[in-house]
Amino acid sequence: MTEGKNLYKPKERLLKNGELLTIRTPEAQDAKSMISYLNQVGGESDNLLFGENEFPLTVEQETSYLKSLESQSGTLMLLGLLDSEIVSVAQISSLPRKRIAHNAEIALSVKKAHWQKGIGRHVMEELLTFAKNSGTIRTVSLGVKADNETAIRLYEKLGFEKIGVHKDYFLIRGEYFDELLMDLRISE
Repeated sequence: MTEGKNLYKPKERLLKNGELLTIRTPEAQDAKSMISYLNQVGGESDNLLFGENEFPLTVEQETSYLKSLESQSGTLMLLGLLDSEIVSVAQISSLPRKRIAHNAEIALSVKKAHWQKGIGRHVMEELLTFAKNSGTIRTVSLGVKADNETAIRLYEKLGFEKIGVHKDYFLIRGEYFDELLMDLRISE
């Protein structure tokens, strides 16, 4: 099994607008910036599981979480950076339980100011490469707010298929929204 942080080598990808995106694993010193990023993106759209300033971890807790990722073989967290600014945070995770370790889930966010540049696609491709090279992950799953058409189109282009719906999964400002469930088979 591929070790997430230990073997991932930073990558650079040219974006549609000519900017250079750096993709790398987070380090302990990124914790404070990551919390700031997550609290900001939570308020930029209604497509995440949390809103503005609703990311609850302290810097110490986030640092501890990042450290714990180093020993989780079925997990990889990636940052997307433009210059030194975090513009994306994404993670693929599989549980260490033998019966379900062949399944992984993906979560992805991109700062609104950087939407439509191809950042999400590049980061997702890195996570899917990790899954394919893991030797154990067979299925990658994700959930997406059912009205997030841009994200759904990206996921479909990457090979994900719609497999179901969680009715009324999100409660945002008193209104319920469905979550679309999508899977990608890595291997048979």
